[in-house]
Order: sequence, then structure tokens, then C-alpha cells
Amino acid sequence: MAVVATRKNLATKAKKKALSFTVDCSKPAEDKIMDVATFQKYLATKIKVNGKAGVLGDVVKVVRNNSKVVVSSEDKMSKRYLKYLTKKYLKKHNVRDWLRVIASNKDKSVYELRYFNISGNEEEEEN
Repeated sequence: MAVVATRKNLATKAKKKALSFTVDCSKPAEDKIMDVATFQKYLATKIKVNGKAGVLGDVVKVVRNNSKVVVSSEDKMSKRYLKYLTKKYLKKHNVRDWLRVIASNKDKSVYELRYFNISGNEEEEEN
């Protein structure tokens, strides 16, 4: 009797590729506007796994490297969800008016926190 390979069988045999996303907080951390350690703790408590927040288990890991926070997940996770949580953190700490979350041009899995360009707006208002 021949064994028939189905999609379900192939999916369980294939190794799951770990997803890794990075949030680069170097600019606000240099200016001491934002504490990277509290941001890491915020992500660890707010990320939902199977509908439950804060229960990361072995599926999701949140690690801080100097001014960068790396979130790696063995289960599927949206990059957009990480951006949502970052914006929520910025709003909670009242720095959302000065900082924005931008996807990096160099790497698809990196978000950067940058300042809004305020100096360009002042020149337009004077004219």
C-alpha cells in the first residue's frame, strides 16, 4: 500500500521558519526621550499568543540589544502588529507627537523610530 502525501502531512514535516522583527530605537534613546528597557517589557506583556496577552512561552521571544528590540516568533506574526504595539506605547508615554514608526529602506524586517520633520513646516508657515 502506497502512502499518499497530502498538504497537511507535508506542512507538519517542514521546519517552521522563525520570524524576526527589529525595532530600532537608537535616535530617541540617544536623546533620552525613550527607555528601551520599558519598551521591551511593554512588548513582552502586550504581545498576544493564541489570544492571550503576556503568555509568550517558547513561541515568542523579546530581546533587547542596546537600543534595538528584537522580537522573534516561531508562530506566524504580523509585522504590522508590532508597529501597532509600538505606536500604542508611544501614545501611552506622550511622545507620539514627536516620533513616528517607519519601515527601514535597507531591511524589510526592521522598523525605525524617527522624529517628525518640524523644521520644514516652520519655514512654510513663515512664507
